[in-house]
Formats: sequence, C-alpha cells, structure tokens
Amino acid sequence: MTRLYAGEPAAGPWRAVPVTEVLAQLRRPRILAVDGRSGGGKTTVARRLAAAVPGATVLHTDDVAWYHAFFDWADLMRDGILAPLHAGEDVAYRPPAWDERGRDGAITASAASPLVVVEGVGIGRRELTRYFDALLWVQTDEDEARRRGLLRDGADAADVWAEWQAAEDPFQAEQRPWERAGLIVSGAPDVPHDPRSELVVAPAVRPSPA
Repeated sequence: MTRLYAGEPAAGPWRAVPVTEVLAQLRRPRILAVDGRSGGGKTTVARRLAAAVPGATVLHTDDVAWYHAFFDWADLMRDGILAPLHAGEDVAYRPPAWDERGRDGAITASAASPLVVVEGVGIGRRELTRYFDALLWVQTDEDEARRRGLLRDGADAADVWAEWQAAEDPFQAEQRPWERAGLIVSGAPDVPHDPRSELVVAPAVRPSPA
C-alpha cells in the first residue's frame, strides 16, 4: 500500500501518457517547474520531458541551494534564473556560494530554448509561480522516496536525511504545491508504460472547499 506524506492527497486514476501529450495538456510551456519530494523521481521526470523537445534545458534547484540553505533560496532563483528567463533573457548565473567556495562554471539557459524544465524540491512554492508557465507535482510513496534517497546519498546519510525531512515536511505541508500543479506524475509507477517515451499521470488535485 502506498504511504503518502502527511497532508498530501492520493492522486488518481493513473494512466500512461506520451510525454508529448503531457506537454500538450500543459499548453506547451516554455518554463516548466517539476516539484516533488526528495528521492521522488523529479530528475527522471524532468529529463524525460526535456528529451521530447529538441533544444530543451534542465535546471536544478540543488545548484542554487548548494551550500546556501535547504529552502531559503527563492530570491536567488527568482533574480538569477526565473525572472531573466521570463523576460526573454539568457541566463548565466553564479549563486553567491559558488564564488565563496570556488565552484567553476555557471547555471546557464538560453532564452531561445523552447523548453526550460526547472526541477527540485520547493520550486512550486507560491512566490515563484508567476515565473513559470506550468507546474508538475511528482507523487511518490514516502518509503520508496527514502529508500532511493539513501541509495543515492549513502546509508551513512541517514542523519542528514532526517535533518532534511524535518525541514521539508513542514515546508511542503504549508506550501501544498500539488494544489497548483497542472498534472500529477507518478514517481514510482506501477502502471505498464514505456519509460523512454511515456509518463504515468493523474488529473490535477484541487483544494477541497472550506
């Protein structure tokens, strides 16, 4: 049985849909946000979306948050990436911690890119929604997301994972980004599908009437 995070409603019914159809349902966005839980499959979803659009770009909130803060990076994302893209400008952004710690390169995206997918926990927060054209929420079983996260980060990262969850859980519970998503994507689908060209999706979840 799927065990969802507290406060997150179960989506459904689920069906396999070609990635091109997902983008069409979202009205072919130019800037697309992909939010979900850590370890939930957001990066995989973002890459699959980008692979369907020649010239697409994938950006990661982790690069903005790097040595900065778990979630207190909305101003950096807005001023350094989303606002310029929204205004039709190229992006070549170095967050402050990159300079402080001598990280090479920059976060780059061309204004000419037909699709920029920005993925990461917290990208669907309210204060950033005006800067993207559509939002997807990736829903994943809590236990599966944790298993993936520890597999990715190493079993000795359990304490860091617990610290992260202590910040992520109340943040997402307050933000409720799934209520602003155009579609819900399964991060661990059990519906038969072609992982090369399809996503398993469910209709948007809307807030219950007060």
